[in-house]
Amino acid sequence: MKITPLVLAAALSVLAPVASAQSAASPAAAAAPAASDWRTIAPQNLLVIDTSKGRILVEMEPRAAPLHVERLTTLANQGFYDGLKFHRVVTGFMAQTGDPQGTGQGGSDLPDLAPEFGFRRGRDAQFAPVQGGAPNGIVGLVGSLPVATQPDAQMMVTADFKVDAVGLFCTGVAGMARAGAPNSANSQFYLMMATNPVLNGQYTPWGRIVSGLEVLSALKAGPDGGVIVDPDTMTHVRTASAMPEGERPTVRVLDARSAAFAAHVEQVRAASGAQFSVCDVQPVAEVSGG
Repeated sequence: MKITPLVLAAALSVLAPVASAQSAASPAAAAAPAASDWRTIAPQNLLVIDTSKGRILVEMEPRAAPLHVERLTTLANQGFYDGLKFHRVVTGFMAQTGDPQGTGQGGSDLPDLAPEFGFRRGRDAQFAPVQGGAPNGIVGLVGSLPVATQPDAQMMVTADFKVDAVGLFCTGVAGMARAGAPNSANSQFYLMMATNPVLNGQYTPWGRIVSGLEVLSALKAGPDGGVIVDPDTMTHVRTASAMPEGERPTVRVLDARSAAFAAHVEQVRAASGAQFSVCDVQPVAEVSGG
């Protein structure tokens, strides 16, 4: 089983105070973003998950979890995930899939992975800070992934000119499932329906949903931690780069370093009030093609 009952119970115990819904705020209400405010997700980093309830698009983040992104890319483009079940879906927590046995006990024939619970961030990661997004420390976004990190100034006193960073399990973040051993991740993964800080630094975050949160919410749920009877499935999973050019979607997201995204953050902050956190800030995306 890739999320043990013990860890699952601990995670569930903190759902109520930390869960955050997708923000409905739109940057267009303040000012229409300029063309330069957008960035297009590289096709090799866009995971297209077609399900029995609709399409979910995930921006994978190799800067945070290169080994896990490589594994997901390999399995997806081999067709490994096609037809696999969302065998565990816990409302207000996460939806788990990627097990060919459909029980939470299985994996691929590839070796298990070393953990990537955190990563070293350099200036080339293009970190975008979100002020006031956490009670302590510095938080922001690397691509679409929310992270907590050390300040850039600390890079001047490190041998590799980088600082520690850890991805945060906010709503929409994609994480790699594992058993009790830290190095037991293989093929199973889960998509977060809510924020859960218990998972931070304990599991590997490898991307974030940029389109399809409503599909995630529509998946058939089961009992807490239990395997679902007649579950929803992933019908077809590929990276966009592996799809025929005429069939692949193109996704552009509002660059977290842009003035338009900063305006979006301020709208979300105003709507959230004193409880605002970086997890309240969802990616702003436009999808075309496919």
